[in-house]
Amino acid sequence: MEWKQQSFQQLSNKKLYQILKLRVDIFVVEQECAYPELDDHDETSTHLWLEEANEIIAYCRLVPAGDKYPYVSIGRVVVNQKYRRQGYAEELMNKAISAVKDQGEVKEIFLQGQEHLRHFYSSFGFKEISDVYMDDGIPHVDMLLQLD
Repeated sequence: MEWKQQSFQQLSNKKLYQILKLRVDIFVVEQECAYPELDDHDETSTHLWLEEANEIIAYCRLVPAGDKYPYVSIGRVVVNQKYRRQGYAEELMNKAISAVKDQGEVKEIFLQGQEHLRHFYSSFGFKEISDVYMDDGIPHVDMLLQLD
């Protein structure tokens, strides 16, 4: 297994297709949520994923501050269905937080998490900064991690 991190411009057509397919398979099909998956933020984001034998196991994107939110944000956090409950989500979040810290002067990380995952995200130090609200028919909560 290998961790990879690339800008949008570095992604091959095939890898971009694999990323988008995984996100649609999970967020649109599995979660039965019709929403604009292609939201104009992929081009400015850093894409982080774990793969084995050219298959994506876990993925997220790191969106720069000022693009979507005033903070650097972690979004589109997914684990391929056949690799769930094996610790890859934890590895992914640790890797994503480290990648943001490596960017330098970042003081906080934002995420817009599904409400049922708020305890998972809080285990990394994220604190809720909003009430639960509906986003595309799914309860969400905004969370912020203060970096030292």
